[in-house]
Amino acid sequence: MAISSYNALQVNGSLQSRLISHSFNHLKTSLSSTVKPFFKELQQLLPMKVDVSKTMKNTSGKMLDAVVDSLFQFVDIPSLPSQKNFLPVEEIGELVEVTCTLGEIPADFAEGVFIRNGSNPLFGGLKSAVSIFGESHNIWVEGEGMLHALYFKKDDDCGSWIISYKNRYVESETFKIETQRNKPGFLPALAGAAPAIIAAFLLNSLRFGAVIKHMSNTNVFEHSGRIYSIAENYLPQEVDILTLETICDWDVNGTWDRPFTSHPKKAPNGELVVMGTDAWKPYYVLGVISADGKKVHKVDLKFKRCVFSHDIGVTQNYNVILDHPLTLDVKRLTMGGQIMQYEKEEYARIGVMPRYGDAESVKWFEVQTNCTLHFLNCFEDANQVIVRGCRALTSVVSDPDGSLNPYEWFSKGFIFAGDHDSAEVGYLFTHLYEWRLNMLSGKVEERNLTGSEYSMDFPFINEQFTGLKHKYGYTQVIDSGASSICGMAKFGSLAKLYLEESNSTKSVEGRGEHLIKVEYHKFENNNFCSGSAFVPRNGGIEEDDGWIITFVHNEETDVTQVHIIDAQDFEGEAIAKLTLPQRVPYGFHSTFLSMPACQS
Repeated sequence: MAISSYNALQVNGSLQSRLISHSFNHLKTSLSSTVKPFFKELQQLLPMKVDVSKTMKNTSGKMLDAVVDSLFQFVDIPSLPSQKNFLPVEEIGELVEVTCTLGEIPADFAEGVFIRNGSNPLFGGLKSAVSIFGESHNIWVEGEGMLHALYFKKDDDCGSWIISYKNRYVESETFKIETQRNKPGFLPALAGAAPAIIAAFLLNSLRFGAVIKHMSNTNVFEHSGRIYSIAENYLPQEVDILTLETICDWDVNGTWDRPFTSHPKKAPNGELVVMGTDAWKPYYVLGVISADGKKVHKVDLKFKRCVFSHDIGVTQNYNVILDHPLTLDVKRLTMGGQIMQYEKEEYARIGVMPRYGDAESVKWFEVQTNCTLHFLNCFEDANQVIVRGCRALTSVVSDPDGSLNPYEWFSKGFIFAGDHDSAEVGYLFTHLYEWRLNMLSGKVEERNLTGSEYSMDFPFINEQFTGLKHKYGYTQVIDSGASSICGMAKFGSLAKLYLEESNSTKSVEGRGEHLIKVEYHKFENNNFCSGSAFVPRNGGIEEDDGWIITFVHNEETDVTQVHIIDAQDFEGEAIAKLTLPQRVPYGFHSTFLSMPACQS
């Protein structure tokens, strides 16, 4: 029905074109007299919330709703059969007991909770909104957060494992707004026609006090005995790990008043290093939160642009900062461009900052232009700071420039056969990469650590080695064929990275590449994973003494399992597989919380 309505809007192309042109000209005329004061106001409104008086809300709320209902039509973004497991599921309710269907859980496996976050859009899926201003649409990283948790507990009497599963939405304030309305309310505001996005900015702000929804769908982390859900467009939400109930926003005792990174890093001394980026100055603020979670050292790093920086690194003594050309630019939007865009001709740099330094203390290293969304780890080695991450030459987050529709752009980007640097196909290929930053000379050495056979992302390590020198790392590996057919990333295997062992190969041009040794754990055909994490063995001595745990979905049976893999027998079969009571959509990041952390 929604698709038919959308098609009806496109029947008379010239009329539609004239309407949009007329409305755009009207909008430009209006903006010419109001854009400066509007954006001065918007600068105050956009970062976190809009302080709209109760009186205005009461008197104008219904009128604004009527404006949106008359001018905008929400349309379901159609999905392909191959995208079925990206679609949302319902909350399952109470805990459901799970049995081990293959193998057995080791006796010395840790008691605790394996919990993963991911997008689970309300009202059936992601949306677009069509109006006389044009079309705007959600992008693949949007959608309300849903937590999926698997609980591991030993029976005190017989020592057998009791395993149970539960899922639940993260109930942010914007989630409550839409569920109370029982229909879509927020206009998509990250991609689409510039006039439609500007209209969405203004109308969402006036109606709901926020430009976009507080998604809280990306990661889960622990600090000072408390558990938080996070996406970087807002504050973290504290959750009760046993019930998955959302408790409240966390603003560090009122000291943090801006967005919060999806990948905070716990330094070796227990402090939590965070950052928040914003479309308005200050563009990038770094914070160091005390180990008890009560105090924060906050620094404006005085960036000249707003970067969509998704990760931050730590070493024993330093914070490691990414400044790459995936940018958010309101001025570009007002000129008809995209709010978020990867600018491949612009600069990239990495900053190294003493833990409690300021903007002037950061030592910047110019690096080759790239888009790195995830660090593997950072550490100090003599006079160098070593930074490792998953590096690409374009962004998988930003919307295409309009030359192709989104599906075509992603589909071609995931075709990895041949030249990955091609402008035609394979441009979403991601290598594990290393930057060696010399703190004395200021020089940079950078290189690929993995070759051109497999693209990999979503890296993780034994978190006991965060910020320290380490031997091993792990990533999820993209299935090129399945991802190209689907137009979205699917991960058909896992990789174990031997960071101190060489595996020299010849490149296509014949020059030697000093690559690292990599082992692969491959899933069965049409099985794909998400939310992988390392679980250290209790009392383990070696860094890789433990297990990899991950959600694996079988697209042929539509059944989701959790696989447990011995990290020291990585290419062998999973030692245990647990079948879940309902499918778990593909998602983002996870963590394993040991029982003491859960109980606190």
